[in-house]
Parts: sequence; structure tokens; C-alpha cells
Amino acid sequence: MKAVVFEQHGGPEVLQHRADVPEPTAGPGQVRVRVRAASVNYLDVWTRKGLPYKIEMPHILGNDAAGTIDQVGEGVTHLAIGDEVVLAPGAGCNHCRACMDGDDMLCLSYDLFGLRKQGAYAELLVAPARNAFAKPAHLSFEEAASMGLVFLTAWHMLVGRAALKAGETVLVLAAGSGVGIAAVQIAKMLGATVIATASTDAKLARARELGADEAINYVTADFAAETRRITGKRGVDVVIEHTGQATWEKSIAALARGGRLVTCGATSGFDGKTDLRALFGKSIVLYGSYMGRLAEFDEVLKHIRARRLEPVIDRVLPLEQARAAHEAMENREQFGKIVLAVGG
Repeated sequence: MKAVVFEQHGGPEVLQHRADVPEPTAGPGQVRVRVRAASVNYLDVWTRKGLPYKIEMPHILGNDAAGTIDQVGEGVTHLAIGDEVVLAPGAGCNHCRACMDGDDMLCLSYDLFGLRKQGAYAELLVAPARNAFAKPAHLSFEEAASMGLVFLTAWHMLVGRAALKAGETVLVLAAGSGVGIAAVQIAKMLGATVIATASTDAKLARARELGADEAINYVTADFAAETRRITGKRGVDVVIEHTGQATWEKSIAALARGGRLVTCGATSGFDGKTDLRALFGKSIVLYGSYMGRLAEFDEVLKHIRARRLEPVIDRVLPLEQARAAHEAMENREQFGKIVLAVGG
């Protein structure tokens, strides 16, 4: 089969498009998906560069996929060959206490496609059958592939961790990113006032189109100071933080007393400095958040089917241009998702 692989960690140049990669086979409880589209996430960049995980080489990246089922493993009765599906990006062991409680992402064995297991930058992908959900009929395969990881992550941050309430104010950093565009929409749908940051005025205009009430260019303005100005010095109830070191101190400064900061990433660096006086003096809460529950993925799909939430695609590139996709993501050129068209 055709796939994009890498055999050593490094820059985008290590990605190789090959036509001779062995085809996987669905085992018991699994399905094999003929991938039509796969989206690019920043986790792909981290994995390619060398996260501290032992991975099989050559390795195939890709956390998100949409396509059609072309092989059904033993014991799978609710899916059939030809079904159009979108895959939830992660899975646990399905038998530990965390999995039994529905907290898949807390399982010690939890993993994502393209992380320690082979991923979606390929014509064929094997997945647990429980990860395959019916593709929303009104979405293209490219749109369906673009929503999984980022909408699940943003939903779990806002609903599962921060327990966002209608009437609260949310600051969404990097609103042009995948998590950003999802968080703006979800927070607005839940009845919050949304303040968005981005690096260009064009991206800020797009964020307003998605529902942001206020928009701050973090290149030309101090977003913490602007947030306090917008909120009458009060600060925000929730900060959606996923950039890390470069924004961490200002994110804490932007919080109201009793506010909650939820973080799911650190694209600008891992060493966020925290003034403990702000932590206890303002009674703020810091939440870590990683992925989300399968039940939350199903909930997100319900809102997408009802067209209350919508994927946002920046560009679609052919699979063989995965290197160009990674370069664009590292240069922060996109608003929304970069998608790879895999098969026809």
C-alpha cells in the first residue's frame, strides 16, 4: 500500500512517500479502514521530532482518519464492509478500571493512531471496532477527518475539565489552530462570551466569524492586559491554553479570581513559569487535559450532525505532500486544519 513513513527522527525532510508498505490485517474486534483522508496535528510534528516514546520504525503518522470499512474482524457485528466511518483517535485497553469507568484517556495503555501505533498517513488503517463511528452524512471525508482529535480535545477541556457554564467568559489562545477553532465554537454554543487570540488580523476576522465576541492580536498587543481591559479588570473565568511556555504567565494573569486554566499542550515550550502567589492569592485552578472519552466523541458528533459545530479546513494536500503540510503547520500558516487526501 501507499503510505508516508519515516525511519529516523528529524525535520519534515525525513518523511518519505512509499508505495511498497505492507498492508495491515484486521484481527478480532477490529476493522480495517480504507483511508480517504487524514488530518495533520501538531502531535504528528512532535512524534516526528522525537517524543520520549519507543515507536516502531518505519513509522506512519496520523491521528485522524475518515474512510470506508474494507475488512471486518472476528466478533464485529455492528459494522460492515462499505460503511463510511470516522475514527476516534485514541483507545485504551478496554478492561482496566479507567476504561470500565469510561475514562479511556486515563488508561495506562491509552494510545493514539500515529503515536506509538501506526497511523493514518496510509491507504489502510486497522482500528478497534469501537473507535469507528458513522461519518456525518453531510461531511466530506476531508471534513470528517479534520474534526476528531481537536474537537474531542476542546470538548473535554471545556466540558469535562472546566465544566463551562453559560454566561461565563472564555479566553481561547491561538484561535486559528485546530483546538482553537473547535474551542471557539464549543464555548459559544454553550453560551459563553468568547475572547480569541491570533497572530494576524485575518485570522482574528475568521475567529469572529466562528463566534468570537472579542479578538486580540497577540503579536501587537499584550493579550493579558487586553483581556483585563475587555472584562473591566475582572479577568476571564476560563483560559484554553495549549501553547505553553511563551504564553503561560500571561494566561494565568488573564484569569479572574476563582478562574480555571485548562492546558492540553505546549507547542512553544514545556517550562511554564508559575507565580504561586497568583495561584493561591486568586484561588485559581489549573487543569491538565489529554484527549477525551469515547462518549464525548459521540457527543461531539451529535452536534456536528446537527450543524451546531463545523470543521474548518485550511487546505487539502495529496498524501505525497505530507512534508509540505508539516512545514506549513510548523510555520503557523494555517487557520483550521491541514488535511491529506489519501485515496479515491
